[in-house]
Amino acid sequence: MNHSPLAGSARLGAGLALIAGLTLLLPQAAMATQLPNQNLAQLIGRADLIVNGQVTAVKDGIQDGLPYTEITLKVSSSAKKTLAPQSAYTFRQYGLLRARKMDDGRYLLPAKIEGMPNWQVGEKVMAFMNKPAARSGFSTPVGLAQGKLTITGNKATNGFNNVGLFEGLEVTPGLLRRNEARMLENRAGGVDLNTLQGLVQRTVKNNWLATGAMR
Repeated sequence: MNHSPLAGSARLGAGLALIAGLTLLLPQAAMATQLPNQNLAQLIGRADLIVNGQVTAVKDGIQDGLPYTEITLKVSSSAKKTLAPQSAYTFRQYGLLRARKMDDGRYLLPAKIEGMPNWQVGEKVMAFMNKPAARSGFSTPVGLAQGKLTITGNKATNGFNNVGLFEGLEVTPGLLRRNEARMLENRAGGVDLNTLQGLVQRTVKNNWLATGAMR
């Protein structure tokens, strides 16, 4: 039985497939050092769905030759689209969790995509999700790890410690509540979940992005 990892042309083929898949599935994504900053207005505006919930399952596999990680959340709330509380929301993002044995006995190795968010069973999250890709159905948070905030206690923090989350963000004077205005002064570190969630919900409900009230 062959337990050796992919080598030579097979390894190159896996790398090319990874690049092609990333181009297809995540056209706006790049390596972490090249990721354009996504502030809160951009996360909200580009998200197809905004969901709060707890990760209940994480597994991986191969779909039509493309490696994926499948994540399931137990929904607590949602915005932009309505998901029933306590329902299950499942999506697949590109990439494997671990090496996977192929039919020919060789192994497809997981490739590390910088900036791609990781998911752990039991963690509570707020995710700004891209629209699923037309061909594969795969999805990922807007801005990769920028659009996935992990909730610890009453604090929400993305994979970049919220650096840039409020950079360049402008809101029409008088619309922000006092706690929201204070939150937008943060340059890094966790922010109050209730304050963030409330601002996101009011932005979506009142269509602030379309009217220019938030920009």
